[in-house]
Amino acid sequence: MVQKSMAELTKNKQKISEYKERAKRLVSQMTLSEKVHQMLHAAPAIERLNVKAYNWWNESLHGVARAGVATVFPQAIGLAATFDEELLAEVAEAIATEARAKFNMQQDFDDTDIYKGLTFWAPNVNIFRDPRWGRGHETYGEDPHLTSRLAVRFIQGLQGADENYLKVAACAKHFAVHSGPEDLRHEFNAVVSTRDLYETYLPAFRACVEEAQVEAVMGAYNRTNGEPCCGSELLLKQILRGDWQFDGHVVSDCWAIRDFHEHHKVTANAVESVALAVNQGCDLNCGSLFVFLLEAVEQGLVTEEQIDQAVIRLFTTRMKLGLFDEQEKVPYSSIRYSEVDSARMQELNRKTARECLVLLKNEDNLLPLEKSKIKTIGVIGPNADNRRALVGNYEGTASRYITVLEGIQDYVGEDVRVFYSEGCHLYKDKISGLSAGNDRMSEVKAVCRESDVVVVCLGLDAGLEGEEGDTGNQFASGDKKDLKLPGLQEEVLKAAYESGKPVVLVVLSGSALDLRLADEHVPAIIQGWYPGAQGGRVIAEAIFGEFSPEGKLPVTFYNTTEELPDFKDYSMKNRTYRFMEGEALYPFGYGLSYTDFSVSNVKVDSDRVTEEGISVSATLRNEGNMAGGEVLQVYVKSEHGGPLNPQLQAFRKVHLKPQESVELKLHLPASAFGVFDEAGTRKLQKGKYSLFVGVSGPDGRSRKLTGKNTEEIMLVSELDLEV
Repeated sequence: MVQKSMAELTKNKQKISEYKERAKRLVSQMTLSEKVHQMLHAAPAIERLNVKAYNWWNESLHGVARAGVATVFPQAIGLAATFDEELLAEVAEAIATEARAKFNMQQDFDDTDIYKGLTFWAPNVNIFRDPRWGRGHETYGEDPHLTSRLAVRFIQGLQGADENYLKVAACAKHFAVHSGPEDLRHEFNAVVSTRDLYETYLPAFRACVEEAQVEAVMGAYNRTNGEPCCGSELLLKQILRGDWQFDGHVVSDCWAIRDFHEHHKVTANAVESVALAVNQGCDLNCGSLFVFLLEAVEQGLVTEEQIDQAVIRLFTTRMKLGLFDEQEKVPYSSIRYSEVDSARMQELNRKTARECLVLLKNEDNLLPLEKSKIKTIGVIGPNADNRRALVGNYEGTASRYITVLEGIQDYVGEDVRVFYSEGCHLYKDKISGLSAGNDRMSEVKAVCRESDVVVVCLGLDAGLEGEEGDTGNQFASGDKKDLKLPGLQEEVLKAAYESGKPVVLVVLSGSALDLRLADEHVPAIIQGWYPGAQGGRVIAEAIFGEFSPEGKLPVTFYNTTEELPDFKDYSMKNRTYRFMEGEALYPFGYGLSYTDFSVSNVKVDSDRVTEEGISVSATLRNEGNMAGGEVLQVYVKSEHGGPLNPQLQAFRKVHLKPQESVELKLHLPASAFGVFDEAGTRKLQKGKYSLFVGVSGPDGRSRKLTGKNTEEIMLVSELDLEV
């Protein structure tokens, strides 16, 4: 997506100003009651003013969700594993196309129900600080820089590049400092230092606002340092609208306003709660509590001018979407329903799934398998034929789902006999209710005995990890109690590798799991995430070498939760690759390939960090015999402190044919070398900086797993300034 020029930005500002004036004129004709009801997510029609009913609540985390058939792309954590900014923009543009196509169709039939609007509450840019958090698979992982870059491109893809209209309106959520525990979120107070706030929890939101011009921001359920996020003076007034000059609208998380008095106990009743929210800058209520604004105005807790300001913001968004203009003027109104689930969308879905798979282990190059050398293959495990493990949460409905079992069956056809066993329940100790337990183990052993090679499919699904209220299992409201494979899954894996047959482990999950047993005993491991509706087909193609896996881990795979701080502790100490003190099982930024890439000719344009930053160049070459994708990664470490370990500050994904090379040039602004102090100010200081360039992180574990070193370059700064 081409960045807008200054002339285009100026014209865009003029258009927004025009929309605001139109919104002011419209709102000035409304009664107080009418205005208040427009601040609910289910906004009613005002027929006398030709205002149609509009439902603000819609979802598009990885495809248009909850409104019938749409392309179900890989879950957000899988999108993050692609490390591909351009792909994120392409996926988001496709989602927005389907969104407009469905909206246009729904409008034809006067369908204004929930999930039928053009305001989408995505992306989720919270930092996945702890692998136990159930909603982590909705995010782009644990790193602020990766999250920022992918979120900006996703938002740009959703909102489009038209100079007059938004394609759809995106929303960055959940602002801010929000990542569990799910079962405490309505009452929890996330206590965070100023440094951690600015260094870790805010950068992605800032990028969404200042770079991507995201149209909306959603507040979180919890409190942050004592203030409920949907009524926080610090977050909403001082930072969002003050420091960042956010000009869009703020929406509460669903029914979060009532938590103010019911759970957080910062207000006495509903009237005080809605007053607090609006006074601090919350414009839209997901829920219905804002009807109490009528009483709040009567009691003098909120002025009608503040109500006007909120409603003007909301109608400005609707104006930007073209909802008050003739359809002929709005280019997106001509998008036809036939775009939904089209061949083009399905191919993009497969392309995306191919990029998200992470090859964690491939001992003695077991993979890819040669179909011609196999007569029988066993497919075992509770996720082998589990559609739910393809899609994650906040999902749409696919016209066809292809599980791993189905993908392998389709791929080998009649040439190879496929034996299948569910192996065990995903988390219970039996499948048949009347059995004695572990009731598929004999079948597992039989399948292994009959097979030349065994593919074991384990992990989780969105019924085990997800949002409080959406899950119903033995875990705590969607959070994981630990990192272990649930139920009898490890026993099934053990039976497979003890059979003596070659074993390929496919893990479908939205978060890191304890894979120490597999790492020790299984020769090949693929992390598949929740790879989308056609993920099983793509995984089969990966196993048989139709393409080379190219994903990188957007999160750290730890050895055990015992090395992690308490889940409720929001300090970053010993969390994520940036601050962890031990060694990871599989590190952030790691992922193997079927081919081999080299990095050479690493250079910087200056050994001095200037106010403009520096540029680094390197030659990336595919030394192998197979086409593949690789990510050049650049990490920075300052002698002045900052994160304990080198931190990702630039990356670029490329695809190369065998023996093809490319010279890449990545720019790092001065801010990439800045260190946050305890007051949350980022400063570039005089002194030494280390720059690391390679295809993984510069940690020892990555070197051991990849057999490759990152190149280190020493830089010096002679500057002292805020960046």
